Amino acid sequence: MQNWIFDFRSRSFVLLVISFLIVLALVYFEITEEFDQSVIFFISENIGNPFLDIIMQSITESGDSFYMLGFGVITLIIKKTRRIGITLMILIVLSTLLTGYIKCGVDRDRPDFNYEGVEFPVEISKDTFALFCEGGYNASFPSGHAARSIVFGIVLAYVLSERFPRGCYLLFLYPILVSISRVYVIQHFPMDVIGGTILGIMLTGVLAHRTKLYKFFDKSKT
Repeated sequence: MQNWIFDFRSRSFVLLVISFLIVLALVYFEITEEFDQSVIFFISENIGNPFLDIIMQSITESGDSFYMLGFGVITLIIKKTRRIGITLMILIVLSTLLTGYIKCGVDRDRPDFNYEGVEFPVEISKDTFALFCEGGYNASFPSGHAARSIVFGIVLAYVLSERFPRGCYLLFLYPILVSISRVYVIQHFPMDVIGGTILGIMLTGVLAHRTKLYKFFDKSKT
């Protein structure tokens, strides 16, 4: 897991920036539009399993910033996990704002299909916020849920990597499921969650390095 935390001058950061710009260009110039629309059309024609609908809706709601900030506050209060909390809180806020402002610039419409699955007790959440935004801060690209969930996956997997060097990677199932759920509930296109995931990895690697998350291991040994 050590390679997941890096400096902004590293090759990993540069490659992630390039990858994100490529995905952004593909979306902005509508090169992947046919692929995205075909996936959403397929899903809209095949949803309707009550059990799967509720599961997917619950997973997608777990990626809302409100719940993630609540978790971050808990880890911030506990002295032993305070460094984790600081890292998570900064990343949650930053990823939510950054995805919001990128949405403003790209201003991609969300999928134009109604969700016909089981009605969820609460309204399926959007995911971003941006002040003084001329475009659609709640537009489609990139997915804030995908960005935040990969933040959680990387940070928690990293701090557990010393005790569970292989098992910690199971935490990456969470961002994968959140990304799938965002497409399933027809809130995002596939390229939206791909872009959000790349952005989340990039932010986490740099910010976790800046907050010196690796010092968590020093404290846990004392």
